[in-house]
Amino acid sequence: MKENSIITGFHAHVYYDTETRETAARIREELGARFEVKLGRWHDKPIGPHPQAMYQVAFSPNQFTQVVSWLMLNREGLDILVHPETGDDVTDHTAHSLWLGNKLDLNIDFLQRIKPNAS
Repeated sequence: MKENSIITGFHAHVYYDTETRETAARIREELGARFEVKLGRWHDKPIGPHPQAMYQVAFSPNQFTQVVSWLMLNREGLDILVHPETGDDVTDHTAHSLWLGNKLDLNIDFLQRIKPNAS
């Protein structure tokens, strides 16, 4: 059994396209105003394992309940990947992940190439 203490943080990846970028901006602004989160850069094209435009929101384990609950109620139809940071990027983005909205097909091969699976 793994312990929760191996989780050093969480990431939420908020996916958008040209039609939903304003919605994504509104959600991003609210996240920054309401919570102690670190807002990552806008990526208007697929990057890394992510199949479409997105930005990342990093937050601490003690914020999980507040941030994820808020996203559940306020995602305005956007798809969002939430995953822990345990040091195993492949497992964190797959077996340990949670999706709000549709589950997108990530490019897991990308993660496997940059960092071999630690398990």
